[in-house]
Amino acid sequence: MGGQILKCSFLQSNKSICGGGDYPYFCFMKEDLRHQFGNIDIYLFDQLLKGTYDDCQSILDAGCGQGRNVGYFLRSGYQVYGVDSSADNIARIKQMAAPFSGSSSQDNFKIGLVENLPFNDGQFDLVISSAVLHFASNLQHFEEMLNSMWRVIRPGGYLFCRLASDIGIESLVRSIGNGRYLLPDESERFLVNQEMLFAFTKKLGATLHEPIKTTNVQNLRSMTTWCLRK
Repeated sequence: MGGQILKCSFLQSNKSICGGGDYPYFCFMKEDLRHQFGNIDIYLFDQLLKGTYDDCQSILDAGCGQGRNVGYFLRSGYQVYGVDSSADNIARIKQMAAPFSGSSSQDNFKIGLVENLPFNDGQFDLVISSAVLHFASNLQHFEEMLNSMWRVIRPGGYLFCRLASDIGIESLVRSIGNGRYLLPDESERFLVNQEMLFAFTKKLGATLHEPIKTTNVQNLRSMTTWCLRK
């Protein structure tokens, strides 16, 4: 499970590589990166490569969509759960999970709202929130979703969030009220900034286990990665 990222074989003294010299190298066997990880959030992938979640067993994707971030976890034997407001999305992800029913029952995937997660307190080692929080209708809704996810994380567990922000594009977004903004790409999003994220980190009693990182997409939008530990 944790840490077993890639299946590979160690080969030595291959004269055909690097100009014929004796160089060790690794060769992927059976599964390449695309097959194993699919279209996973690149910053979630970064945490996997760093081994951050090696000790995690139970994982919730809160706002799972059609399952782009759960394929690797299903194939690797984690206990995977998901919630989404779309019945079609949940039906699709149940089909994805069907071959892996030994570790993740199809009943683990439920139609529901992130602000009212149908799970027990402290049930999960890791909660994933990828491109979800910026659909909040206002600050209260944002906090309801955040607190709901935080509630179901065990002490010592992790929250991975990727969400839209105004970091680096402050002068390019236009407020439309309730913390929501019109972005240069013409989408409407609830936006956070770095000060808000620091304040929420403190309010939750959380620890930032990674610096806050933001990707500016050609001044059209900014996506921020916020990684917390409980």
